[in-house]
Amino acid sequence: MSRIGNKPITVPEGVEVTLNENHITVKGPKGTLQKELHKNITVTIDGNTIHVTRPNDEAENRSLHGLTRTLINNMVEGVVHEFKKELEINGVGYRAQKKGNQLVMNLGYSHPVEMDPPEGITFDLADANHITVRGIDKELVGQTAAVIRTKRPPEVYRGKGIKYATEHIRRKEGKSGKK
Repeated sequence: MSRIGNKPITVPEGVEVTLNENHITVKGPKGTLQKELHKNITVTIDGNTIHVTRPNDEAENRSLHGLTRTLINNMVEGVVHEFKKELEINGVGYRAQKKGNQLVMNLGYSHPVEMDPPEGITFDLADANHITVRGIDKELVGQTAAVIRTKRPPEVYRGKGIKYATEHIRRKEGKSGKK
């Protein structure tokens, strides 16, 4: 029995949800999101609540039940609020700056690393070492933040690189001298 899949989703004021067969569209103050749903999962809209049901207890349908409910809930939450991921850059000479919408990072390579934001994503810089990735699509925000992190992952000896603000890097001790 899926505990997450059985919970109804409450649609807040100002959010419009439309359902066409297996296609759901959520429109809110921050924007519009669309998603294609799996054919085995049934979604019903009853006033300002959304219910997700599955046809039987097969393993695939059980796993899709909770997933579909969570994806729809994230869509509703994203168009009302906004999702964000915060990244920190550590290292001497490592920094980030914006050129228009583009994010330009100096990460110790012989060239600056430039990234164009995907549609629906914005980059904010509090200072040269803190990047905030914002958007209404939770999956796209997380994926964009992960791509930025892969440009220079944190290393364990000196802690240099790009890490999530909430991430803790376990530091290793360097070479010990002679015995």
